[in-house]
Amino acid sequence: MDARRRAAARASMAGLAFGDAFGERFFGLFRPEAEARQLIAERRTPPDAHWHWTDDTAMALSLLAVLEAHGEVRSPALAERFAARYKDDPGRGYGPGMHALLPRVAAAPGEWESLATALFGGEGSLGNGAAMRVAPLGAWFHGDLDRAAEQAARSAAVTHAHPQGIAGAVAVAVAAALSARGEVPELTAVAARTPDGPVREGLLRAAGLPPETAPEQAAEILGSGRRVRADDTVPYALWCAARHPEDLTAALWATAAGLGDVDTTCAIAGGVVAARTGTGALPEEWARRREPLPPTGS
Repeated sequence: MDARRRAAARASMAGLAFGDAFGERFFGLFRPEAEARQLIAERRTPPDAHWHWTDDTAMALSLLAVLEAHGEVRSPALAERFAARYKDDPGRGYGPGMHALLPRVAAAPGEWESLATALFGGEGSLGNGAAMRVAPLGAWFHGDLDRAAEQAARSAAVTHAHPQGIAGAVAVAVAAALSARGEVPELTAVAARTPDGPVREGLLRAAGLPPETAPEQAAEILGSGRRVRADDTVPYALWCAARHPEDLTAALWATAAGLGDVDTTCAIAGGVVAARTGTGALPEEWARRREPLPPTGS
């Protein structure tokens, strides 16, 4: 079982990193929105020679390292890994909350819980950061959906203490677990294990969209991360993953079409779908361009 779950988690990790680096190519930082839309509409590989991954992948690598070291989420160890990786490479596109939190955790690692809870006026972060990194955890615990949900919540609370930040991570982990089991990550099934609130409501709204809905329309209805909140990101990303459960390339193109926080939505969709498919069917050109991942456990 350990070998199976490690393989599923690493496949999800690879898909997450591909989605992250691919999605980042469509940010306004790199090209105007009109050009990004044209590339997506024509399914033309972004021309950038080097596809660097962002904080989505950096934090997922830390989470996977803790799972491989301990077999479960150990919150103090995870907090320390997040802070250490941030200190070594803070320019990966971390959001304001993590720029505020992680240096403080590095200075006082034993206080991670109170520091995370203190963010945003004591409400904790409800951003999409816990959701963007968690798919490999769902794949790791695919044999037990309840365990996947519980461990996702534990992993989220290290940085995203708001109930909806946690709910976003639970939803993505459950979807990735279903995918790793060879099942379609149906949104109603994911919603059934997601805590009440806007994330769950968004999943149910996504489940009710007509089959002919285009990704651009779904993004307008559900949000695609422009508000950088879990409820504005997770429903759309999982809708895209559920529409293309056996085709990682198609899932990533569809997800990118919603624009918004493209690296994060594509990281989520990529991590979920790759837990089932792996990344072997992606274009070879993508593999040549994406920044390599560090050795497992580093």
